[in-house]
Amino acid sequence: MSEIALVTGGARGIGFGVSKALAKEGVDIAVFGTRGADAVVDAMKEIAAFGVRTCYCQGSITCAADREAALNKIEAELGPINFLVNNAGIAPKVRADILEATEESFETVLKTNLQGPYFMTQAVAKRMAAQKKANPSFRGGIVNVSSISATVVSTSRGEYCISKAGVSMATQLWAARLAEFGINVYEVRPGVIKTDMTSVVTEKYDKLISEGLCLIPRWGYPEDIGKAVAMLWRGDLAYTTGQVLMIDGGMTIPQL
Repeated sequence: MSEIALVTGGARGIGFGVSKALAKEGVDIAVFGTRGADAVVDAMKEIAAFGVRTCYCQGSITCAADREAALNKIEAELGPINFLVNNAGIAPKVRADILEATEESFETVLKTNLQGPYFMTQAVAKRMAAQKKANPSFRGGIVNVSSISATVVSTSRGEYCISKAGVSMATQLWAARLAEFGINVYEVRPGVIKTDMTSVVTEKYDKLISEGLCLIPRWGYPEDIGKAVAMLWRGDLAYTTGQVLMIDGGMTIPQL
């Protein structure tokens, strides 16, 4: 039986790059996202073109009932989940100075970027642990997609930075808790990636990159993240867990 990956937000942006990279490895792909099924038909067809089975679940990562319904649907249509990629996330609707930012924005971003993935991990991990007990050959793994904003300050979107810093700690917590089941947990930390989320700051980052922001002088792309996640799925770093993979073009290397 083929292995199955659940990629949240897996039909566009970084998540779509991850879905395609895993499908290329022969992994069946389940996608959980907020858009209606009609809006992701083309993306799901592109994933399926790699010869894998697919399943799309509509819902909100912030809603426990939606998360549970998605997991039940995936298991019914594809089978037990082997690999969870917590990718879904949002930026603040308004980039506001932290002196002016609202509690509403803070709550919305933290619930989507941190609380939702945290409890999705809890739900999937319980199922993975049960599978492992029933079948010792079962293989499970989890990847959290965070951001360089976990450590790089942006005072115009403090809630986003805090949410990603929380994801980083959650990775270590789950790595420690799930080690007894042989479930490795990782954080992939992207830099400046060309997606819908960064389209509003394209001009800003084009200029910064041209001025030397990154040691590798280009934007990152969703496929760059996909390749990193595929490597983790394959088990290329099997003697590691709780680690951070920096996919940022060398942007965060301190220099004199």
